[in-house]
Amino acid sequence: MDIKLEKKKGIQKKHIPYIAGGTLFVVLVGWIIFGDHSSTLKVDARGISIGNVVRDQFNDFVRVDGNVQPITVVQLSPEEGGIVQEKVVEEGAQVKKGDVILRLSNSSLDLQILSAEADLAEKQNHLRNTQVAMEQDRLNNQTEKLTLDLEITRKQRAFEQQEKLYKEKLVAKEDYLQAQEDYLLAKQKHALITERLYQDSLYRSIQIAHLEDNLDNMLKNVVLIRQRKEHLNVRSQINGELGLLDVVLGQNVIPGQKVGQINDLSDYKIEAMIDEHYIDRVRAGLNATFDRQGASYGLVVHKVYPEVREGKFRTDFVFTGERPDNIRSGQTYYINLELGQPTESIIIPKGTFFQSTGGSWIFVLDADGKKPIAVKSVSDALTPNTMKYWKGWSREKK
Repeated sequence: MDIKLEKKKGIQKKHIPYIAGGTLFVVLVGWIIFGDHSSTLKVDARGISIGNVVRDQFNDFVRVDGNVQPITVVQLSPEEGGIVQEKVVEEGAQVKKGDVILRLSNSSLDLQILSAEADLAEKQNHLRNTQVAMEQDRLNNQTEKLTLDLEITRKQRAFEQQEKLYKEKLVAKEDYLQAQEDYLLAKQKHALITERLYQDSLYRSIQIAHLEDNLDNMLKNVVLIRQRKEHLNVRSQINGELGLLDVVLGQNVIPGQKVGQINDLSDYKIEAMIDEHYIDRVRAGLNATFDRQGASYGLVVHKVYPEVREGKFRTDFVFTGERPDNIRSGQTYYINLELGQPTESIIIPKGTFFQSTGGSWIFVLDADGKKPIAVKSVSDALTPNTMKYWKGWSREKK
């Protein structure tokens, strides 16, 4: 016989999953509506720096390291090659213009000098022999001319006598004609010898001038070769300090080889390597300053080199006023190079965030100074939720 089963009242076991799911749904909805959904970033407290945002004068400058260099450096290079025989001056010594620093020797140059002097002596002897021979020719021509002068006088006298006798019919016509022909021949010979003497005179003057020019050139050549021997003494070109002398005794140096340098210590310049990021902003005439022993010194950009090496370009600074008392070549100064005119702005201290974010955003504390809000420089700074923290601020960074 069947028995009627009564339904159990209350929560049964099969209802537990539905109840649990509903409860979880309600909690999730409540968390979504009332929960704190801000992101959390855990950082090391030692890496956090907190600074105040203030309105102050903003100086647009870049800090660079500069090395002190002499205002002028003159390279030492011998005009003539040779073997180093003597180092007259050591590195670091003060020298004056014209002081001998190195003495070289060159046996090949000595042979060239002897050969040039021998060629000069030979040319001089040749010129003298030519002059003697030309003078003898001139005397011979003068003697021949005198002989022809005498002959033409006699022929003219004989012809005039024969002419008178022929007119008086005292001599034969043949004798008269023969005397006339002899006289005319003597005149022609006289004209020829006169022309030859003139041409010989011109030729002698031209040849003598040419030989004398050659002799003068050889004399100059000998003088220049002797001066080359003097160039074996390497001398200082300016007053200054011998900063480098990179040779040893017995070393063979060639013409034009750098063997040292002279530093002009009458003034100094500062050479700095600047990141190529600023190459379009750095130009000649920009002002710069650096601090040394409690004093500030002014500089100006003198020259900007266009070549970029390893991401940096070279810039030379010169002083605009006083120099430090203990300035020395090779010292390092930390220079503040002004890239623009100072302006009044809101200054945000530059921290590690700048290297991480590139300055695109920062954390700004709320009104209580406790809760940080991530603010981007362009978009988030203009939203209503963050505008109250940026009110009156500029997005310029230092």
